Amino acid sequence: MKRIMFVCHGNICRSPMAEFIFKAMLRENGINDVTVCSSATSTEEIWNGVGNPVYPPAREELKKHGISCDGKRAVQLQKSDYEYFDIFLCMDSANVRNTLKIFGSDPQRKVKRLMELTDRPRDVADPWYSNRFDIAYADIYEGCSALYKKMYN
Repeated sequence: MKRIMFVCHGNICRSPMAEFIFKAMLRENGINDVTVCSSATSTEEIWNGVGNPVYPPAREELKKHGISCDGKRAVQLQKSDYEYFDIFLCMDSANVRNTLKIFGSDPQRKVKRLMELTDRPRDVADPWYSNRFDIAYADIYEGCSALYKKMYN
């Protein structure tokens, strides 16, 4: 896998957290030949073609761990992304359903929940409703660590 897309509903909390956590893991290990992006299944955080920045509490949680997401703005997943990316790692089951609606099908079985890669498959906790960005970070870090191990061990 050299091209990874993380997916959530609005691309302002969980999927950008995953994008930047995984980019930090790669950078820390001297790996720079992997494309890592994130996107939304909805357009709720995109206005007149311009996406909102990462939600401030998500940005602050990343910052606590020494990770910057400066410049990231929400973008919507496109049907054409299917051919370019090797895997689509969704934050929850609703994201999987909506991703499959965008793609129409998944003949190469590229669409998965991030936490399916772990020993405890589940949805990533959604901090939008709980305001628990620390729990979301822990889930995403666990999922990204499992992805890293899958790719490099």
